[in-house]
Amino acid sequence: MIKLLITGFQPFGGETINPSFEAIKKLDPRVLPCELYSLELPVVYYESSKILIEKIKDLEPDIILMVGQAGGRKAISIERIAINLDDSLIPDAKGVSPMDDPISVFGPPAYFSTLPVKHLCQSLKDKHIPAELSYTAGTYICNHIFYSVMHELDVTKKTNVKAGFIHVPYETSQVHHKPHLFSLELEVIKEALEVIIIETIHSLTV
Repeated sequence: MIKLLITGFQPFGGETINPSFEAIKKLDPRVLPCELYSLELPVVYYESSKILIEKIKDLEPDIILMVGQAGGRKAISIERIAINLDDSLIPDAKGVSPMDDPISVFGPPAYFSTLPVKHLCQSLKDKHIPAELSYTAGTYICNHIFYSVMHELDVTKKTNVKAGFIHVPYETSQVHHKPHLFSLELEVIKEALEVIIIETIHSLTV
């Protein structure tokens, strides 16, 4: 059976939850056609990627889905590209705030997702879930792990592994005092992840 590793993040920026992992916790592995493994990552630059890459080496998954929060976005964002750059005025959970730092001095400028990104976006829209293709995963921790994983798969010649990054908006409980901000119910975010999982698995079998 296909092994699928899905990752989310711990809360950060003063939030008490992070919908990326809260939605993952609601997934029911019994109804998904794969061996499902989940991992919650710290919002820390090199610690997050180290933990994730060690998990990948141990598990050897067929699919890697990385999920993160992008508060302010108005759709589930299917990321197309990861860039070789850490750059943020916002510090990570350990106070690190890199400026113009390459993620890998040996890596190329960018990597593309190997998920069927256009198909995933359309599949979500077909379920009436707001979805978009995104051409920037930012330069914070989300992009950091996205690039780090794609680079690891590249240098270890694991080109058969499908991997990519998904950004999700705020969950509704996060915006009670900020009604102008877009949000989705956690159940909708969970449904979106289920669609992404099922359609990605299907892409391996056709």
